[in-house]
Amino acid sequence: MDRRRFLFAATLACALQSIAAEKGRAPRIVLRSSWQTVNIGDIAHTPGILRLLEQYLPDAEISLWPSRVDNGVDRMLLARFPKLRILQSAAEIETAFRDGDFLLHGSGPSLVGEKEVRRWHEKTGKPFGVYGITFGSKGSTATTEAANATLAKTIELFNAAQFVFFRDSRSLAFAKSKGATCPVLGFAPDAAFAVDLRDDAAADAFLSANGLEPGRFLCCIPRLRYTPYWTIPEKQAAPDPVKQARNDELKEHDHRPLRDAILAVIRETPMKILLCPEDRTQMQVGKELLLDPLPADVRSRVVWKPNYWLTAEALSTYVRSAGLFGNEMHSPIMCIGNGIPAVVCRWAEQTSKGYMWEDIGLGDWLFDLDDEAAVARVAPTVLAMAADPAAAKAKAEAAGERVRQFQKQTMAVLGNSLPKI
Repeated sequence: MDRRRFLFAATLACALQSIAAEKGRAPRIVLRSSWQTVNIGDIAHTPGILRLLEQYLPDAEISLWPSRVDNGVDRMLLARFPKLRILQSAAEIETAFRDGDFLLHGSGPSLVGEKEVRRWHEKTGKPFGVYGITFGSKGSTATTEAANATLAKTIELFNAAQFVFFRDSRSLAFAKSKGATCPVLGFAPDAAFAVDLRDDAAADAFLSANGLEPGRFLCCIPRLRYTPYWTIPEKQAAPDPVKQARNDELKEHDHRPLRDAILAVIRETPMKILLCPEDRTQMQVGKELLLDPLPADVRSRVVWKPNYWLTAEALSTYVRSAGLFGNEMHSPIMCIGNGIPAVVCRWAEQTSKGYMWEDIGLGDWLFDLDDEAAVARVAPTVLAMAADPAAAKAKAEAAGERVRQFQKQTMAVLGNSLPKI
């Protein structure tokens, strides 16, 4: 036995002895999640997986190892999950390494916490798993020697996991093509489908103040090709002239189908439209590209939300709507998880996450804006959703039920992967 394997075996033996000494206690899961707070979708990953853990592993003790829980997100999470422990210091993280039984990497656009997962694996030898990520994001393959080496290291880490679940089938296929062979490889919808946060008071106050009646409006979310993080002071991101140029080149193209849908809904149904954000950059985008160009007769029935909101208020608003459409992904995910219809538009610059709509039976509510034939179908599809809310809701609920079946199956895998205590 070489030195590395000897140390690994010794560490694992110590860990198992520690667990054996505490027979009968609840399993302890360290959740690596909460990537940022400037996007309600990135926020949603965490309460989604926490709800699934609460539902399927109610006795487990959960410690959240976050990247960011500022801007009131920590308070929102603790209000819904009062038993949650949020690791805030290096000492607390070290204690979690010592006392935790299993590391769970939550949903995200990639293996966001790869560095921390590797640290857990190499330092503790304890089991870990990955739940609902995208991989090989834009469908491209690594071509440089350095990129190939990085990819190989990630695959090596996958193969040490108890399970790796991808949130879209294209990511799963890509991982397999690159040599992923861990005990369980499969599909798990993004954990954000399970979010049940609510801020009903804030939602009701906003709807009342803006003349929006439950079930009689659609939500619409804008998005540029690349999120201009350089416009958010707290991100401290350097301006990216290449990405800005691409945004400027296609911003009209990418929002025209949404405007066409707004025009159709307002002129052919009694519905109103709420323009709202998923991240902190989108309020101004919605005003510039969706609200301001509308003719006056249409604009009078379109409400623009000028301020960012957190996931709880957003979801309380979505569940009062008749549906949602736009260029974002996680607000639609939260909608479908709560039985609300949602149409998704995507493009090549995004990851493959949008294809999960095909994986849950909603392929005809997914539109590639790089395909002009698909662009032409956006407005008629949104109009059909608005014109027959009952049929649209039934379709959304059927997709939500498919998601719940995947959740049940994949959480059973997690339960079976925990050390027996």
